[in-house]
Amino acid sequence: MSGASWRDHVGAIQRLAAQAGLEHDPVEFEAVPDSFMMEISVYGLPVRMPHWSFGLRYITQLIQHRMGHSRLFEVVFPGNPGHAYLAAGNSLAENVLVTAHVLGHADFSRNNLLFRRSQQQVGANIVEGAARHAQQIAQAIGEHGQARVERVLDAALALEQHVDTGQPLERPRFPDYAPPRAAPGDDGFRRRYEALGPDTGRRAPEPGRVRAPIPPRPERDLLWFVAQYAPDLEGWERDIFLAVREESFYFQPVFATQVMNEGWASYWHARLLREASFLPQDAYLDAAKCHSDVVRPWASGENVALAINPYHLGFTLWERIIEEQGVEAARRIMREDDDFGFVRNQLTRERAEALGLFRFRASANGEVRVAEHDLGALHEALLAPKYNFGAPAVAASRIAVDGSLELVHDHRLDGRGLDPEASTRVLEYLHRVWRRPVRLKTVDSRGHEIEMAVSAEAQPR
Repeated sequence: MSGASWRDHVGAIQRLAAQAGLEHDPVEFEAVPDSFMMEISVYGLPVRMPHWSFGLRYITQLIQHRMGHSRLFEVVFPGNPGHAYLAAGNSLAENVLVTAHVLGHADFSRNNLLFRRSQQQVGANIVEGAARHAQQIAQAIGEHGQARVERVLDAALALEQHVDTGQPLERPRFPDYAPPRAAPGDDGFRRRYEALGPDTGRRAPEPGRVRAPIPPRPERDLLWFVAQYAPDLEGWERDIFLAVREESFYFQPVFATQVMNEGWASYWHARLLREASFLPQDAYLDAAKCHSDVVRPWASGENVALAINPYHLGFTLWERIIEEQGVEAARRIMREDDDFGFVRNQLTRERAEALGLFRFRASANGEVRVAEHDLGALHEALLAPKYNFGAPAVAASRIAVDGSLELVHDHRLDGRGLDPEASTRVLEYLHRVWRRPVRLKTVDSRGHEIEMAVSAEAQPR
């Protein structure tokens, strides 16, 4: 079918969505070649700052695509307007389904509180903002050279997950000085003591103000911290760190609500398709098959929680919630929750059993029994990769007198160790812009405290 035929149905699908109560900002649809779809999915945005790591991701995506392990139907960017890129090779049925799916995403991103807060801070036109960042990087390359700019991008992108979206995007630096000590109370003993006259043994008052420690407490937003406090960072380097941080603020709600968001979009594309009486019969049947492919469960070996398809999990949970509690209750959950609250509150034992998420084991006589019923463990297994934006819990703990940076890995909170090779590489990248020794305290595989360090002598050339 031609692209024009698909576009002929967009208005009808949008009217169905409005009648169903979906509320969304305008969405601009565009059909693009498969190669461009892969570039968008790898870079995360249609136009983004250039860096070699995106090339490696593109090669991985291309290999998976050619081996038949992945297929991209659409890529959506929330905003006002939103931007939806559809694969030019999609059939009419696939594009009709994708259009409905996109409108579900648009409803979610307009109404979910995490998305709303992100758009209030980053702005509703991230696609245009990312294009400005790319232009900024191109200008820096022209002024300072490819090698220098790439070294800064190496460090910034190595830390792109280390942001704290609980803090505002525009936040002030820490106070330079500690707050003044409170004046002593006016009690009777002090008045009598002062009446005794001068005492040469008394400590003289401290002259001036006392410098505050930087940071005053462990700081998780490493992109912000480096941009503000790296001793010799130049202005253009600082701007790159802040640009990467701004884009990370945009991506964080996408990451934090994947199960909810994909499930919501899948529920609504299925519901709108059932009501799309204007579709030709063959296109309707093809779209229904495409829906089944999108929301099928994944499993391999034992039925393990981590093998679940987030589309399937989210779709099934929303379907159950709406059946049992109604659309308005579902919309309230959609507005207020992220995946942590959604999975813990909505994936009950009964729903987990129905989804086959508990692990099963077959005995020698062929009898199959549930091997594990720990609902809390199932929740944690599903949510563990989402903690801290998927990154280790590392914070800046101190800038020493010599300007060296000390980092600490909260392995108790994190519940994970660090990969020594990857951690050393990140420290090397960070050292290139900090330009002072960088140290990281963590634990080894046996739980013993260790310190990893990169000094001036070890700086990569």
